Amino acid sequence: MRSPILHYPDQSPAKTPWRMLADCESLRGSFPFRIGTSSYIIPADILPNVHALAPVVDDIELVVFESADISNIPTPAVADELGRLRSLHAMSYTLHLPLDIELGHSDESYRRHSVVRCLQIIDRLKPASPFANVLHFSHPSFPQPLPTADIPRWLTALSRSVDELLAAGVPSQSLCIETLSYPFELVGEIVESRDLAVCLDIGHLLLKSYDVAAHFDRYWPRTRIVHLHGIREGRDHRDIIDLESDLLAMVISHLCDNSRERVLTLELFNEEDLALSLYKLKEFLP
Repeated sequence: MRSPILHYPDQSPAKTPWRMLADCESLRGSFPFRIGTSSYIIPADILPNVHALAPVVDDIELVVFESADISNIPTPAVADELGRLRSLHAMSYTLHLPLDIELGHSDESYRRHSVVRCLQIIDRLKPASPFANVLHFSHPSFPQPLPTADIPRWLTALSRSVDELLAAGVPSQSLCIETLSYPFELVGEIVESRDLAVCLDIGHLLLKSYDVAAHFDRYWPRTRIVHLHGIREGRDHRDIIDLESDLLAMVISHLCDNSRERVLTLELFNEEDLALSLYKLKEFLP
């Protein structure tokens, strides 16, 4: 997932009147799983998005980020308000931890800093009671498709970081490790040996031409969150209108199996893509 800021750098309320979201037909409670989307559908901060999206979806992915120049980590007051809105609207949240958290970093101080930031952000958002925390096992500064040139060292650092998170009291099944550009089996042993959960990102799998069905076969029992988005002109996080119906039917069928509570997140970053994607999902209403 890219930083949401990059998806609408020139948008403003004048250019985006937010008509489409108001006109969206709600799919809340329409499926035996929860349908969600990101907290950056309208070009505003998290709380305005929650207010706008609560009537439309069951779950909102709280996309948080921080850098030297900008951060949207909620204040304690905002976290409390998120909790109030969760109860008011009978909805849920998933928390997407920042992309610059690098639990496998070769620099021990940065690796440790990433663990501490994970713990701090998870603690900050406790009032919102997230359903799960989405986490990238990645190294953003390294060229794709591999996360690093030294896979064994990276895996050792990842293992150490995960063990520290679990030792600090983070429930293993609250950590949903997301499928990214590299073959997910690279981290499969860490996920399975630590009893972590999985976030199956369909868009990422499609973008890299991985076998989606094979990932469902292997990782579905561990999957708590599915990220769904389409691809257009080589870019992901677009609407799902053009995704094959057989693929969508497979995803929906798995989500309807009722074996555990799950969330389908339409990981999109503008109203038009969300409106089109919700419209497409109506074809699969039970």
